[in-house]
Amino acid sequence: MSRTRTRLGLATGAVVSALAIGCLPASAFAVPETATTSAVAQGETARRIPLQGAINVRDLGGYRTYGGQEVRYGQVYRADALSKLTDSDVAALARLGLAKVVDFRVAAEIQYDGADRLPAGLTPTSRPVTDNGLFARLMTAIGSRDPVRQEELLGDGRAAAFMRDVYRTFVTSPENRARFAETLRDIADSDRRSPLLYHCTAGKDRTGWTSYVLLRALGVPSRTAERDYLASNTYRAAHDAKVRDGLKQSGMMQNPDLLIPLQEVRLEYLDAALERMKAEYGGFDRYLTQGLGLDRRTLAKLRAGLLRH
Repeated sequence: MSRTRTRLGLATGAVVSALAIGCLPASAFAVPETATTSAVAQGETARRIPLQGAINVRDLGGYRTYGGQEVRYGQVYRADALSKLTDSDVAALARLGLAKVVDFRVAAEIQYDGADRLPAGLTPTSRPVTDNGLFARLMTAIGSRDPVRQEELLGDGRAAAFMRDVYRTFVTSPENRARFAETLRDIADSDRRSPLLYHCTAGKDRTGWTSYVLLRALGVPSRTAERDYLASNTYRAAHDAKVRDGLKQSGMMQNPDLLIPLQEVRLEYLDAALERMKAEYGGFDRYLTQGLGLDRRTLAKLRAGLLRH
Protein backbone atom coordinates (compact mmCIF):
# COMPACT_ATOMS: atom_id res chain seq x y z
CA MET A 1 0.00 0.00 0.00
CA SER A 2 1.36 3.41 -0.94
CA ARG A 3 1.96 6.15 1.61
CA THR A 4 -0.73 8.22 -0.11
CA ARG A 5 -3.30 5.47 0.29
CA THR A 6 -2.28 4.94 3.91
CA ARG A 7 -2.73 8.63 4.66
CA LEU A 8 -6.09 8.60 2.87
CA GLY A 9 -7.25 5.63 4.92
CA LEU A 10 -6.23 7.28 8.17
CA ALA A 11 -7.92 10.50 7.17
CA THR A 12 -11.13 8.69 6.25
CA GLY A 13 -11.02 6.83 9.54
CA ALA A 14 -10.57 10.07 11.45
CA VAL A 15 -13.54 11.66 9.69
CA VAL A 16 -15.71 8.60 10.26
CA SER A 17 -14.86 8.35 13.95
CA ALA A 18 -15.27 12.08 14.53
CA LEU A 19 -18.60 12.33 12.75
CA ALA A 20 -20.17 9.08 13.85
CA ILE A 21 -19.12 9.00 17.47
CA GLY A 22 -19.57 12.72 17.86
CA CYS A 23 -16.15 13.85 19.01
CA LEU A 24 -15.96 16.98 16.88
CA PRO A 25 -15.80 20.08 19.05
CA ALA A 26 -19.03 21.93 19.67
CA SER A 27 -17.47 25.02 18.13
CA ALA A 28 -17.27 23.24 14.78
CA PHE A 29 -21.03 23.56 14.49
CA ALA A 30 -21.54 26.82 16.40
CA VAL A 31 -24.45 25.35 18.36
CA PRO A 32 -26.06 28.09 20.47
CA GLU A 33 -25.89 27.65 24.23
CA THR A 34 -29.68 27.63 24.46
CA ALA A 35 -29.92 24.76 22.00
CA THR A 36 -28.10 22.40 24.32
CA THR A 37 -29.63 23.47 27.61
CA SER A 38 -33.17 24.63 26.99
CA ALA A 39 -34.75 21.25 27.71
CA VAL A 40 -32.71 20.58 30.84
CA ALA A 41 -34.04 21.39 34.28
CA GLN A 42 -32.37 24.21 36.16
CA GLY A 43 -30.44 21.86 38.46
CA GLU A 44 -28.91 19.99 35.54
CA THR A 45 -28.03 23.24 33.76
CA ALA A 46 -26.19 24.41 36.87
CA ARG A 47 -24.06 21.26 36.74
CA ARG A 48 -22.87 21.83 33.18
CA ILE A 49 -19.30 22.97 32.59
CA PRO A 50 -19.59 25.01 29.35
CA LEU A 51 -16.66 24.40 27.02
CA GLN A 52 -16.14 25.04 23.32
CA GLY A 53 -14.41 21.77 22.50
CA ALA A 54 -16.55 19.39 24.57
CA ILE A 55 -20.32 19.47 25.00
CA ASN A 56 -21.15 16.92 27.69
CA VAL A 57 -19.02 17.98 30.67
CA ARG A 58 -20.89 18.01 33.99
CA ASP A 59 -20.47 18.15 37.74
CA LEU A 60 -22.12 15.19 39.48
CA GLY A 61 -22.89 17.30 42.53
CA GLY A 62 -26.26 18.46 43.79
CA TYR A 63 -28.26 15.25 43.63
CA ARG A 64 -30.21 14.20 46.73
CA THR A 65 -30.06 10.75 48.29
CA TYR A 66 -32.91 8.76 49.80
CA GLY A 67 -31.73 9.93 53.22
CA GLY A 68 -31.83 13.61 52.28
CA GLN A 69 -28.08 14.10 51.89
CA GLU A 70 -26.63 15.93 48.90
CA VAL A 71 -23.79 14.91 46.59
CA ARG A 72 -21.02 17.48 46.95
CA TYR A 73 -20.28 19.79 44.06
CA GLY A 74 -16.74 20.08 42.76
CA GLN A 75 -15.63 16.53 43.55
CA VAL A 76 -16.50 14.34 40.55
CA TYR A 77 -16.96 15.36 36.93
CA ARG A 78 -18.14 13.39 33.89
CA ALA A 79 -17.21 14.36 30.34
CA ASP A 80 -16.94 13.54 26.68
CA ALA A 81 -13.59 13.52 24.85
CA LEU A 82 -11.16 16.26 25.85
CA SER A 83 -8.96 16.06 22.77
CA LYS A 84 -10.50 19.08 21.00
CA LEU A 85 -10.38 21.55 23.87
CA THR A 86 -9.40 25.14 23.14
CA ASP A 87 -6.87 27.04 25.21
CA SER A 88 -9.71 28.70 27.11
CA ASP A 89 -11.25 25.28 27.76
CA VAL A 90 -7.98 24.03 29.24
CA ALA A 91 -7.87 27.12 31.45
CA ALA A 92 -11.44 26.39 32.59
CA LEU A 93 -10.45 22.82 33.50
CA ALA A 94 -7.47 24.16 35.42
CA ARG A 95 -9.85 26.20 37.56
CA LEU A 96 -11.61 23.00 38.60
CA GLY A 97 -8.43 21.91 40.39
CA LEU A 98 -8.54 18.40 38.98
CA ALA A 99 -6.17 15.89 40.55
CA LYS A 100 -6.92 12.99 38.17
CA VAL A 101 -8.46 12.39 34.74
CA VAL A 102 -9.52 8.87 33.75
CA ASP A 103 -9.91 8.09 30.04
CA PHE A 104 -12.16 5.11 29.19
CA ARG A 105 -11.45 5.26 25.45
CA VAL A 106 -9.87 2.32 23.64
CA ALA A 107 -6.62 2.76 21.72
CA ALA A 108 -8.30 3.14 18.30
CA GLU A 109 -10.40 6.03 19.57
CA ILE A 110 -7.38 7.82 20.98
CA GLN A 111 -5.45 7.21 17.76
CA TYR A 112 -8.11 8.89 15.64
CA ASP A 113 -9.55 11.43 18.09
CA GLY A 114 -6.29 12.51 19.70
CA ALA A 115 -5.00 12.54 23.25
CA ASP A 116 -6.61 14.63 25.96
CA ARG A 117 -5.68 18.30 26.19
CA LEU A 118 -5.25 18.91 29.90
CA PRO A 119 -3.90 21.58 32.23
CA ALA A 120 -0.16 21.49 32.94
CA GLY A 121 0.79 18.77 35.36
CA LEU A 122 -2.14 16.49 34.53
CA THR A 123 -1.64 13.23 32.63
CA PRO A 124 -4.68 11.10 31.78
CA THR A 125 -4.96 7.66 33.32
CA SER A 126 -5.87 5.23 30.55
CA ARG A 127 -8.50 2.67 31.57
CA PRO A 128 -9.91 1.39 28.29
CA VAL A 129 -13.41 -0.05 28.52
CA THR A 130 -14.22 -2.10 25.45
CA ASP A 131 -16.75 -0.67 23.02
CA ASN A 132 -17.62 -4.25 21.97
CA GLY A 133 -16.61 -3.45 18.40
CA LEU A 134 -18.71 -0.28 18.06
CA PHE A 135 -15.83 1.74 16.60
CA ALA A 136 -15.11 -0.95 13.99
CA ARG A 137 -18.79 -1.25 13.10
CA LEU A 138 -19.05 2.48 12.51
CA MET A 139 -15.87 2.51 10.44
CA THR A 140 -17.24 -0.31 8.30
CA ALA A 141 -20.73 1.09 7.88
CA ILE A 142 -20.00 4.75 7.24
CA GLY A 143 -16.71 4.22 5.46
CA SER A 144 -18.41 1.94 2.93
CA ARG A 145 -20.61 4.83 1.70
CA ASP A 146 -22.95 2.00 0.65
CA PRO A 147 -26.56 2.58 1.77
CA VAL A 148 -27.39 -1.11 1.39
CA ARG A 149 -24.44 -2.16 3.53
CA GLN A 150 -25.25 0.54 6.07
CA GLU A 151 -28.83 -0.69 6.30
CA GLU A 152 -27.62 -4.27 6.74
CA LEU A 153 -25.35 -3.25 9.63
CA LEU A 154 -27.49 -0.67 11.40
CA GLY A 155 -31.08 -0.89 10.19
CA ASP A 156 -34.15 -2.78 11.34
CA GLY A 157 -33.30 -2.42 15.04
CA ARG A 158 -29.78 -3.79 14.68
CA ALA A 159 -28.07 -0.62 15.94
CA ALA A 160 -30.17 -0.58 19.12
CA ALA A 161 -29.63 -4.30 19.65
CA PHE A 162 -25.91 -3.75 19.30
CA MET A 163 -26.01 -1.01 21.94
CA ARG A 164 -27.84 -3.31 24.34
CA ASP A 165 -25.01 -5.81 23.87
CA VAL A 166 -22.45 -3.07 24.59
CA TYR A 167 -24.16 -2.32 27.89
CA ARG A 168 -24.30 -5.97 28.86
CA THR A 169 -20.51 -6.13 28.58
CA PHE A 170 -20.27 -3.41 31.22
CA VAL A 171 -21.49 -6.13 33.60
CA THR A 172 -20.19 -9.36 32.08
CA SER A 173 -16.63 -8.39 31.11
CA PRO A 174 -14.12 -8.85 33.97
CA GLU A 175 -11.83 -6.27 32.34
CA ASN A 176 -14.61 -3.69 32.13
CA ARG A 177 -15.65 -4.30 35.72
CA ALA A 178 -12.04 -3.85 36.83
CA ARG A 179 -11.80 -0.47 35.08
CA PHE A 180 -15.02 0.78 36.66
CA ALA A 181 -13.99 -0.53 40.08
CA GLU A 182 -10.58 1.15 39.90
CA THR A 183 -12.25 4.45 39.13
CA LEU A 184 -14.70 4.17 42.02
CA ARG A 185 -11.83 3.30 44.37
CA ASP A 186 -9.96 6.38 43.17
CA ILE A 187 -13.00 8.50 43.97
CA ALA A 188 -13.34 6.91 47.41
CA ASP A 189 -9.67 7.54 48.16
CA SER A 190 -9.73 11.17 47.01
CA ASP A 191 -10.43 14.13 49.27
CA ARG A 192 -12.05 17.51 48.75
CA ARG A 193 -8.80 18.89 47.40
CA SER A 194 -8.50 16.15 44.77
CA PRO A 195 -11.40 16.30 42.28
CA LEU A 196 -11.56 13.57 39.64
CA LEU A 197 -12.94 13.58 36.08
CA TYR A 198 -13.66 10.52 33.95
CA HIS A 199 -14.67 10.46 30.30
CA CYS A 200 -15.05 8.41 27.14
CA THR A 201 -15.67 9.74 23.62
CA ALA A 202 -19.27 10.98 23.66
CA GLY A 203 -19.54 10.98 27.45
CA LYS A 204 -22.75 9.00 27.39
CA ASP A 205 -22.29 5.21 27.55
CA ARG A 206 -19.18 4.16 29.48
CA THR A 207 -19.23 7.49 31.29
CA GLY A 208 -23.00 7.28 31.69
CA TRP A 209 -22.82 3.81 33.24
CA THR A 210 -20.06 4.87 35.65
CA SER A 211 -22.11 7.88 36.73
CA TYR A 212 -25.25 5.81 37.19
CA VAL A 213 -23.42 3.25 39.33
CA LEU A 214 -21.70 5.95 41.40
CA LEU A 215 -24.93 7.83 42.09
CA ARG A 216 -26.75 4.64 43.04
CA ALA A 217 -23.87 3.59 45.30
CA LEU A 218 -24.23 6.94 47.08
CA GLY A 219 -27.90 6.29 47.71
CA VAL A 220 -29.32 8.55 44.99
CA PRO A 221 -32.71 7.21 43.82
CA SER A 222 -32.65 5.21 40.61
CA ARG A 223 -34.97 7.64 38.81
CA THR A 224 -32.67 10.54 39.65
CA ALA A 225 -29.65 8.57 38.41
CA GLU A 226 -31.60 7.78 35.24
CA ARG A 227 -32.28 11.48 34.73
CA ASP A 228 -28.57 12.22 34.89
CA TYR A 229 -27.96 9.40 32.39
CA LEU A 230 -30.63 10.64 29.95
CA ALA A 231 -29.45 14.25 30.13
CA SER A 232 -26.74 13.35 27.58
CA ASN A 233 -29.46 13.31 24.94
CA THR A 234 -30.29 16.95 25.60
CA TYR A 235 -26.70 18.13 25.75
CA ARG A 236 -25.76 16.25 22.58
CA ALA A 237 -28.97 16.61 20.52
CA ALA A 238 -28.17 19.70 18.43
CA HIS A 239 -24.59 18.62 17.85
CA ASP A 240 -25.55 15.09 16.84
CA ALA A 241 -28.20 16.38 14.44
CA LYS A 242 -25.52 18.50 12.77
CA VAL A 243 -23.32 15.42 12.55
CA ARG A 244 -26.03 13.49 10.74
CA ASP A 245 -26.61 16.41 8.39
CA GLY A 246 -22.88 16.58 7.68
CA LEU A 247 -22.76 12.88 6.81
CA LYS A 248 -25.65 13.28 4.39
CA GLN A 249 -24.25 16.42 2.80
CA SER A 250 -20.87 14.76 2.35
CA GLY A 251 -22.46 11.78 0.60
CA MET A 252 -21.22 9.31 3.20
CA MET A 253 -24.76 8.29 4.21
CA GLN A 254 -28.09 8.53 2.44
CA ASN A 255 -29.95 7.74 5.66
CA PRO A 256 -27.89 9.07 8.58
CA ASP A 257 -30.84 8.52 10.92
CA LEU A 258 -29.55 4.96 11.10
CA LEU A 259 -27.03 6.42 13.56
CA ILE A 260 -29.59 7.77 16.02
CA PRO A 261 -29.65 4.61 18.17
CA LEU A 262 -25.86 4.84 18.44
CA GLN A 263 -25.84 8.55 19.22
CA GLU A 264 -28.54 8.42 21.89
CA VAL A 265 -28.72 6.97 25.34
CA ARG A 266 -31.89 5.03 26.05
CA LEU A 267 -33.37 3.41 29.12
CA GLU A 268 -33.55 0.15 27.18
CA TYR A 269 -29.74 0.17 27.04
CA LEU A 270 -29.45 0.85 30.75
CA ASP A 271 -32.07 -1.82 31.44
CA ALA A 272 -30.05 -4.36 29.43
CA ALA A 273 -27.12 -3.86 31.81
CA LEU A 274 -29.36 -3.91 34.88
CA GLU A 275 -31.09 -7.09 33.77
CA ARG A 276 -27.70 -8.73 33.25
CA MET A 277 -26.65 -7.46 36.67
CA LYS A 278 -29.70 -9.02 38.30
CA ALA A 279 -29.14 -12.31 36.48
CA GLU A 280 -25.47 -12.51 37.47
CA TYR A 281 -25.49 -10.97 40.95
CA GLY A 282 -29.09 -10.84 42.09
CA GLY A 283 -29.11 -7.07 42.46
CA PHE A 284 -27.21 -3.82 42.69
CA ASP A 285 -25.60 -4.31 46.12
CA ARG A 286 -24.02 -7.64 45.17
CA TYR A 287 -22.84 -6.16 41.88
CA LEU A 288 -20.95 -3.55 43.88
CA THR A 289 -19.42 -6.01 46.33
CA GLN A 290 -18.97 -9.11 44.15
CA GLY A 291 -18.94 -7.81 40.59
CA LEU A 292 -16.80 -4.77 41.27
CA GLY A 293 -15.11 -6.13 44.37
CA LEU A 294 -15.79 -3.02 46.46
CA ASP A 295 -15.68 -3.79 50.16
CA ARG A 296 -17.89 -2.11 52.73
CA ARG A 297 -15.06 0.14 53.89
CA THR A 298 -14.58 1.51 50.36
CA LEU A 299 -18.30 2.12 49.94
CA ALA A 300 -18.43 3.87 53.30
CA LYS A 301 -15.49 6.10 52.28
CA LEU A 302 -17.24 6.89 49.03
CA ARG A 303 -20.33 8.09 50.84
CA ALA A 304 -18.44 9.91 53.58
CA GLY A 305 -16.36 11.83 51.05
CA LEU A 306 -19.08 12.76 48.59
CA LEU A 307 -22.19 13.33 50.71
CA ARG A 308 -23.14 16.21 52.94
CA HIS A 309 -26.24 16.98 55.02
